[in-house]
Amino acid sequence: MDITKSARWGRSGRWRAGLAMAGVAAVGTASLLGPGTTAEAMGAGGDTRSRLQRDADAVRDTGATGLTVLARNAAGRETQARSGTASLKDGGRVPFDAYYRIGSDTKTFTAVAALQLVGEGTLSLDDTVEQWLPGVVTGNGNDGSRITLRNLLQHTSGLANYTDILFEDPAELTPERFHAQRFRSQTSEEQVAVAMERAPGWLPDADDPGAETQWAYSNTNYVLLGMVIEKATGNPWAQEVHDRIIEPLGLRRTLIPDTSPYVPMPTAAGYTQFPGRDDLTDTTLAVGGGADGGIISTTRDMNTFLRALMGGRLLPPEQLEQMRATVPAPDYTTDGKARYGLGLAWRPAEGCEDGIWHHGGTSFGTASETAVTSDGRVSAAAAVFTTRFGDQKRFLEQADAAVRLLDRAVCGDRKRG
Repeated sequence: MDITKSARWGRSGRWRAGLAMAGVAAVGTASLLGPGTTAEAMGAGGDTRSRLQRDADAVRDTGATGLTVLARNAAGRETQARSGTASLKDGGRVPFDAYYRIGSDTKTFTAVAALQLVGEGTLSLDDTVEQWLPGVVTGNGNDGSRITLRNLLQHTSGLANYTDILFEDPAELTPERFHAQRFRSQTSEEQVAVAMERAPGWLPDADDPGAETQWAYSNTNYVLLGMVIEKATGNPWAQEVHDRIIEPLGLRRTLIPDTSPYVPMPTAAGYTQFPGRDDLTDTTLAVGGGADGGIISTTRDMNTFLRALMGGRLLPPEQLEQMRATVPAPDYTTDGKARYGLGLAWRPAEGCEDGIWHHGGTSFGTASETAVTSDGRVSAAAAVFTTRFGDQKRFLEQADAAVRLLDRAVCGDRKRG
């Protein structure tokens, strides 16, 4: 499942700082980078390659075992870099074209599918959850008649985040527990039922729920959106995303594995530092998520998707404008300046006067980072194969370095173009 949390550590960070972190020792970078550690870039333009490689190495130097990044400039030229090792056990280079779990970057795909249905008149952003899923959002003060599809898309619903509940007990975050549970999955209905165990943070205004601006990240919102898409179309959520986005764009290395815990080759091992430990656990094999975080892709396919979206190839102008209508999302980045639209976030970035659009996502062992300019002409995507739930300081250092990597890759080219 996707494990992105509601109140997150750092810029495009991923995990709530509610876990006990005291007394966790930092692991030296040199001890993490096992046999076969490499750093190598390829692509057009020596200055661009060297800059991208330096920034990729900076992410590695925070303790990431390995990463790969691809940037595409306004002329369509690609530059790639990779750093670290594919496996602490066996070494080897991180594949440039590695498959990886994109985590909550899946939400942007789900939002596009929903907004296409809005454009077709099948759905309306003012539709309530109760209209489409009667009796599903209820109990403990939850009320589906007070929550619209816009609220779900924009994280203004007030609904509890089911992953916060599943992982609030530190005893649930251990290597032993992970290995015992990694082949098990939950249905969407089961995930929503977990969220319904808690009262909502707030209820949107009964007279105009879609105007709500109070924001809190909740995976439950996108689980419900997947259920609405299925109810409205009669097809599985995955089929709608495939038929509407993956196939038309020719994303041949993007897939939705459902309950399979396997990532296709080539890939790199994903590692997780669990709370209370200073070692890394191989967490490559794990069941992913659904509409909230279930897609596997590559950096090249993610660039293609982002550019098509912002370039107007996936949504009519009205729906793209709706997607880019944002509310303040102060917990999304450390500087508190981020804003969240409908499945897409915006943040200021040095060198890009109009900022950049992004989302990001985390699964056990993998962090996905993305960035694209508002016109879709310059983009970048990266996969970092290490996540740390046991060391807040190093988690933040890695997240900040990864965001700098993406910002410089996108806004550096923007300044020259």
